[in-house]
Amino acid sequence: MPSILGFRPSKRPTRTPSVEDTSKAEEIKATRLENRSPAVMEIFNHGKDKRHSLDIRPSAAPTKRKGPKDSPQLAPVKPASLEIDMESPPIVFYGPPGQSTGALLSGQLVLTPNEPEISIKTFEMVLQAKVTTKHPVKSDCADCTTKTTELFRWKFLSEPAHFARKKHNFPFSYLLPGHIPATSHGFMGVVDYLLSAEAITNYSEPINVTRYLKVQRALMPGIERNSTRIFPPTNLVATVAIPSVVYPIGDFPVQLRVAGVVAKSKDGQVRWRIRRMNWRIDETSKMISEACKKHAAKIGGEGKGVFHEDTIELGRDDVKEGWKTDYDTEGGNIEVEFQAGIRPGSNPLCDVESPTGYGVHHTLAIEIIVAEEHLLKNYKHAVPTGSARVLRMHFKLIVTERAGLGISWDEEQPPMYEDVPGSPPTYAKMTDYVGDPLPDEPLDTMR
Repeated sequence: MPSILGFRPSKRPTRTPSVEDTSKAEEIKATRLENRSPAVMEIFNHGKDKRHSLDIRPSAAPTKRKGPKDSPQLAPVKPASLEIDMESPPIVFYGPPGQSTGALLSGQLVLTPNEPEISIKTFEMVLQAKVTTKHPVKSDCADCTTKTTELFRWKFLSEPAHFARKKHNFPFSYLLPGHIPATSHGFMGVVDYLLSAEAITNYSEPINVTRYLKVQRALMPGIERNSTRIFPPTNLVATVAIPSVVYPIGDFPVQLRVAGVVAKSKDGQVRWRIRRMNWRIDETSKMISEACKKHAAKIGGEGKGVFHEDTIELGRDDVKEGWKTDYDTEGGNIEVEFQAGIRPGSNPLCDVESPTGYGVHHTLAIEIIVAEEHLLKNYKHAVPTGSARVLRMHFKLIVTERAGLGISWDEEQPPMYEDVPGSPPTYAKMTDYVGDPLPDEPLDTMR
């Protein structure tokens, strides 16, 4: 049969290979492999070695991730430890900023070496006031966000010294001035005070400790504050009496009196009646964000800032009953007394005023809706005229911490007698008596 390419396949006789032919062919094949060039063999050897290296590489085998228990991370041991032990009572300023005498701050700075002996070349502690704004001019700039002021610095060493392994106490004290603002953590800014101590060894190893201080202000309660509001063109006059100070926890009484609710007319009288009353306590926070020297150009130069203000509600309630109406007296009046207070869980702040621009204030807002009525002569029931007014009043509240039984530091110390001399008076001349013994006289005769 002809092939596809047009050639006829040749017919060759087939022969079965013998055992001798097979062994001879294997010898020829082995001889050819031995006579190959070294370059060809290196290729196979290189590939073989490469595969062998892949088998023994550590990353090829699955590894078990080590947990915290298998590989514990030990923190470096410091040569010593520092601790601040406060001895003074809680820091409380009694009285307003202009009248407060401040508060005493005292304690012990404890140094405990962890080695048999260490050498320290500098040992200092700083009292700082830190004001942080939550709306800086540049959000990622630390100088625009935080302003730090150094109030006092203690230097415990004048020259390098050696310390053995035991506790070493370094006392410190300071009189905080009463005009500085109290600690405040608001949603517009933060005012903090902290003690920061640092000891540096001869090998330039720093040993640090920081402790934040809570500074409070307590105002003593005084007489009630009376405020008057006039609402023209009507004759209504509102008088409100509120406490001089209020506290973050607890209620306080509010007394309200509205006069001028009755006006005479030709056919009777026109009077006002309360339809609705409610009160609200607001907390207003303000902050002036100053820019650093690097970003001062964004707000028009150095010494300028951006003013931020926000108000939140701390309490609210409706007064639905309790007022007394008197239309028989001259002009008539309406009196009511109710309890107001800050809502529990609202986290109120005390009043603060800082020279850096941070401040917190509180306001009591009272809203009264009155409706006009016309009472005709010889009639018992009044007829509404359809006229109504909304009386809105705002009064400043001073929120402060409770003073309790605490007193200022200058009233605790004993009196000082500066005119009393240090020793009894001495006699200028004193000589011994020489002569006859003096007669014994009874004491009654010496009177």
